[in-house]
Amino acid sequence: MSHRSYEFTHALCRLPARSVTDGLRAADQGDPDPMVFAAEHGAYVSALRDAGCDVTLLPADEAFPDSVFIEDPALVLKGTAIILRPGAETRLGEAAALRPSLLEHMNDVIDLQTEGYVDGGDILCTDDRVLLGLSARTNVQGAEDLRPIVEGLGYALEVLQTPPEILHFKTESSLLDEGTVLATPALAASGAFKGLNVIETVVGEEAAANAIRVNEFVFLSAGHPKTEEKLNQAGYSLKVLNTSQAALVDGGLSCMSLRYSR
Repeated sequence: MSHRSYEFTHALCRLPARSVTDGLRAADQGDPDPMVFAAEHGAYVSALRDAGCDVTLLPADEAFPDSVFIEDPALVLKGTAIILRPGAETRLGEAAALRPSLLEHMNDVIDLQTEGYVDGGDILCTDDRVLLGLSARTNVQGAEDLRPIVEGLGYALEVLQTPPEILHFKTESSLLDEGTVLATPALAASGAFKGLNVIETVVGEEAAANAIRVNEFVFLSAGHPKTEEKLNQAGYSLKVLNTSQAALVDGGLSCMSLRYSR
């Protein structure tokens, strides 16, 4: 049974830790409120379930403030989890902490052996390609060590350069369907999306680009009315979710779940 890259039967999420107030951030706009974060995360998990995913909710891991962003330490392709090596010092232990859960829930688990770094936030998958954007958290060595694993699972790996002012490749891009991405004008202009249609976020609404397609729905962060209207007009069914707290620690919709099919 072949699944499109946005068709999922399952998702793995981790409750936000109270220590999320110590989460990493590129610019300090204040600490997230753990109670509000828990509420927003709960709505996100409900949306995944509404979209048809069987969601497993892992307990909060207080040792890792950023552990709610479960997508960064692993990449899942065809039910196989690849344990990555995120390029932020405080997050290196997250992959090992997640490993037992991956062994339990995935068909197979492969460890990326590398001295380099690869962060899941820099990886965008289409049906047959893995687009990987080099960033402050993902380097060439990590990308090249990932290549044989990805190719072994039947995908082509394309290594791209994320413009230096962008934290993560997926901070500013997301897959809408097999041939279409949503991206900021800046990332669209970088030439990363050869062969794909690009719908650009409206100026001033760049944060909307971190969306996710889950089965019939596109999840979009609240507060981006013009981009929302653009996607409605393009015929997408939207679930608009508040991500105010995740945004304070450089997180968004894509990184709060590992979506997969079994």
